[in-house]
Amino acid sequence: MRATPALLPSLRRVAARGVLCLAMVFAGFSEVHAAPEDRSVADPVLQLLQDRGFVSRESASEGSALVRQVRDVASELVLSAMNFLGVPYRRGGNSAEDGFDCSGFTRHIFEMSLGLVLPRRVDDQASASGLLRVNREELRPGDLVFFNTLKRTFSHVGIYIGDGKFIHAPRSGSEVRIEDMRQAYWDRRFTGARRADLTAPATAARPDRASTSQR
Repeated sequence: MRATPALLPSLRRVAARGVLCLAMVFAGFSEVHAAPEDRSVADPVLQLLQDRGFVSRESASEGSALVRQVRDVASELVLSAMNFLGVPYRRGGNSAEDGFDCSGFTRHIFEMSLGLVLPRRVDDQASASGLLRVNREELRPGDLVFFNTLKRTFSHVGIYIGDGKFIHAPRSGSEVRIEDMRQAYWDRRFTGARRADLTAPATAARPDRASTSQR
């Protein structure tokens, strides 16, 4: 079942206060008086992960590295992206109703969450204004991560979510899912990362060109 992205506080208001990434949006839940074993129910981020089948109740209770990182530094962008887990891949797709390809997915999430309109093509997203280059060791949840999957430096893109993992629309016959960048396939094809510069004006989309974003 596809879920409508949750409406969370605008990152622009946070950016105006000089914060690059949303602090824990559900910090208020830390005051909930629940027993430790019930925290996976009290924490809405963990609940989202469980509802989407990404983590079990048991692993959430144990507090895996990914669960802790997503929970503790979760941004509107990451949470919005996770709402589309399971949406089918479609070449040239731009919406949950019709499906996404990789650049259509990142474009949709960035516009919906940050008001930043990315170009349509993967290689154009890598060079878009309003994005800053990021070293791999400096990755934060919400950064774009790029890969060479078609013998082009920038031919695939996803969104980093923490603990070495990223969410993306992989290829025909697949669906939006989470994978580990440390797997051999992705590790040797990683070509760079970009981060939204929230101090810059929203960028306008360039004219659309045919997207070639499969592995």
